Amino acid sequence: MRTQLLKADESSLKLAAELLKDGQVVGIPTETVYGLGADALNETAVRAIFAAKERPADNPLIVHVADFAELEPLCHVNDMARKLNEAFWPGPLTMILPKKDIVPTVVTAGLESVAIRMPAHPVAQRIIRLSGCPIAAPSANRSGRPSPTQAQHVFEDMDGRIPLIIDGGDSDVGVESTVVSLTGDTAVVLRPGGITPEMIAAVLGTCEVADSVMRPLREGEEAPSPGMKHKHYAPKAPMTLYAGQTAQVARRICAEYDAAKEDGEALILAAHDHLPLYGDRHVFDLGPTAASAAHALFAALRYADTLGVHRVFSEAYPEEGVGLALMNRMARAAGFDIVHV
Repeated sequence: MRTQLLKADESSLKLAAELLKDGQVVGIPTETVYGLGADALNETAVRAIFAAKERPADNPLIVHVADFAELEPLCHVNDMARKLNEAFWPGPLTMILPKKDIVPTVVTAGLESVAIRMPAHPVAQRIIRLSGCPIAAPSANRSGRPSPTQAQHVFEDMDGRIPLIIDGGDSDVGVESTVVSLTGDTAVVLRPGGITPEMIAAVLGTCEVADSVMRPLREGEEAPSPGMKHKHYAPKAPMTLYAGQTAQVARRICAEYDAAKEDGEALILAAHDHLPLYGDRHVFDLGPTAASAAHALFAALRYADTLGVHRVFSEAYPEEGVGLALMNRMARAAGFDIVHV
């Protein structure tokens, strides 16, 4: 299969919509990361997403819509969803709600709930409207690889696997959407993202965070949200996180880096203000804040792969605000290899 990589314009978006209506899979930009989209109501098309990604079938997908009214045929809407829609949609928030029978079980990995969001990216919105169908779309990477925040990242993973990738520019947020379950009496964040638990609580009065956010799922435990069950976001090289006081963390990383360099190339991920602590070692600048680090993380991990490094060492971040989303992704990329200095 020949994969086209086209800049977003009305002609390429119409082509994307026609392919989606025909049951094909298309790489689509969103404000979080690039998605691998197919008609959510076409079971064969959805299965093609899993095949292209080499994604385990027990990992649910997110359904993307362009208007809140489109939820009614797909799921049972409640007052919490209505309030969060008013506050955060379109945007990087996914709501889990009880599904209706029209949604194929392959989309929900057999669960009785469905994950839905309304992306803010104008290209994603236009493609959904042109196609006339809800779009099931996980991140557009090979399963386990760092998520793509640029169209070229998608091409690296999907060349020859899908017919079309739409280039809508770099993703603004850089990590996947917040996933919040609204199936009970209280909102529960299952996957943190740009919309923080504190922001949700400000709208609903309360919001809990699942304990599985910062741990691997246990043997036999179901994954109620994408990005939970299997190793995610990982570079090819082993990655270790170091948490603690800044100077002590930097000394430990420098020592580990120097030892690793005897066997080949290595890379350090660090906050901008901490760069002087690492001297002339090879460091990827994650920027000054947790938000900038979240935006840069997946590009940094793909950069590590491009360099062919055999070890990645990274500073950890406080698990608060957007830092919770950042650490969720970092911890899973590192297989929860976290050293407390």
